[in-house]
Amino acid sequence: MKSRILRVIDANYNRAKEGIRVSEEVARFVLGSRLLTDRFKKTRHDLTKALLSLPVSYRSIVAERNVREDVGRASLKLDKKKIKIQDIFSSNIQRSEEAVRVLEEWSKLVSIPASKKFQKIRFALYELEKETFKKF
Repeated sequence: MKSRILRVIDANYNRAKEGIRVSEEVARFVLGSRLLTDRFKKTRHDLTKALLSLPVSYRSIVAERNVREDVGRASLKLDKKKIKIQDIFSSNIQRSEEAVRVLEEWSKLVSIPASKKFQKIRFALYELEKETFKKF
């Protein structure tokens, strides 16, 4: 059971961090907002700190990664419709919020204090989403 929990945590940590990074790049290169860029960067670093606060090493988490046998991997497909930068931002910030929510819930099985850190990050992302949309 522990390995399954760690796989969920690993997948959602990666999903959240990637989505935050894409959102950060929108703030930096598209919107040119130093403030939003710094807030996304801080949130991304806070996410890593929260993960590292779990009572299990990052190495142990990565060791449970099994991309080849991930049953959800086959459903990944490239969206071929024409999109705008706002769409890229929207899908990535929402992906991050959802992944952090998963981290919040599943980390309760490992560490309540870490779960509270993930909750704080999730609410920070909600605020960042709102502030970023104001800049478009």
